[in-house]
Parts: sequence; structure tokens; C-alpha cells
Amino acid sequence: MSWVYAILGWIYRYRRQARETYRRQREYPNYVLPWAAKGLVTFLRALIVHAHPSPESFSAALAHEAAATLNEQGHDVEICDLYAENFDPVLPLATFRRYLDPEENRAGVEAFAQRLKAAEALIFVFPVWHDGPPAILKGYFDRVFVRGVVFEIVDGVYYPTLQNVRRLGAVALYGADRERTRKVGDLPRRFFRHNLGALVAPDARRDYIAGYDMDRAGAVARAGLVDKVRRAFRKW
Repeated sequence: MSWVYAILGWIYRYRRQARETYRRQREYPNYVLPWAAKGLVTFLRALIVHAHPSPESFSAALAHEAAATLNEQGHDVEICDLYAENFDPVLPLATFRRYLDPEENRAGVEAFAQRLKAAEALIFVFPVWHDGPPAILKGYFDRVFVRGVVFEIVDGVYYPTLQNVRRLGAVALYGADRERTRKVGDLPRRFFRHNLGALVAPDARRDYIAGYDMDRAGAVARAGLVDKVRRAFRKW
């Protein structure tokens, strides 16, 4: 079996070299990409949507950790900090009345919709409050995940259209422990799997990283979660 490990080791080293070659091409546009590096790696436009009011929070630290890890892999990463960008989660009555009109339903959130449509990898980082996401993130789903952006209706049939997303991830921080969360249904995980998961490309990779019992988590537990985030996104 030694030859198997030798081949795997060669592939691993070659992929690392290919990633470095791609980075060099991104930094120096005139750099000619060797033919051998083509097709070995895929770089994505990644959008990280973060929802926590405090920039000093553990949630913010994990969002930046995810961004740094993806940057190391060569991906183009953008963080959309909903609080820092003053995203308005309130759905206006006028918008509600035009909800199914793709020409009018994203009024006021056009830039957020454009960033979502441009993303090839999508990650949500948020705390879980009252068994669900913060209101600002729920408002993001209500206002940005509209017809013409994430779905279309043709002859009365619903079609998901967020097929540009080939990687879907979430980092969710629960105050409650896993047993208590399980008893109430773990709604954020179900929403990620059954709602968001149904919108993206059918073969998209999906990673849901949950930190349970964070209200009592010490330095060791937090360090373990940071490492878990790093390991997950290194595989992207």
C-alpha cells in the first residue's frame, strides 16, 4: 500500500503548488498559468454573511477566521456584516405588495441581491437567539431571498435559481446545549438543510458547523470550535 500513499502525497503536493501558481497569477495578471496547473483547483467567489451587533464577539472572530482560511485557499472572499452595513430587516408594505414582481421586489436591497447572485460560495455566521437566527438575518432572508434572486415561478411552478452557489456553509453559535436544542427541533439546522439547501446547486457541498452550549463554553471549547471552522473551510 506504500505506493498508494506515495501517489496521494504527490497529488497533495501538486495541488498545493497549483494553488500557489494561481495566487501568483491573481497578483500578477501577466503571469502565464502553466498548463499542468489548470483544472486541479477551483477558486470561488465567497460571500460570508455575518449577523452579530458586536465586532468583538466570538461570532465576529469566527467570521474572520472563515474568511482568512478561505483566502489562504485562494478564494475571493467578501464579508457582508449586516449590522455594520446597517441592513434594514423590515419588509416595507410597498415591497410586500410587489413581492412577486422581480423588477420591483428588491427595492432598497439591490446591492445585497447583486452580491448574493455573484457568489459561488455562501456562508452564514450567526448566534442562535430564541431558537432562531437574529432578526436582522431573518430579515435578510425575507428581503433578499425573493423571486428573481433565489427562485422563479413559471406557469405556477416554483424553481430554485441560486444555482450559482456551489458551496454552502453555516457557523451557528447556540447558547443552549445540544440536548435542549434537539428537543425544540434545532430550527436553524433544519432551515439550513431543507430551505437553503434546496435553493443552491444540487451537488453543492454543504457544511453546517454548530457550536452548542456556548453560554458556558470556556477557552478550550472555543479554541476547539475555531479549529473546527479552519478544518472545514480548508476543504473548500
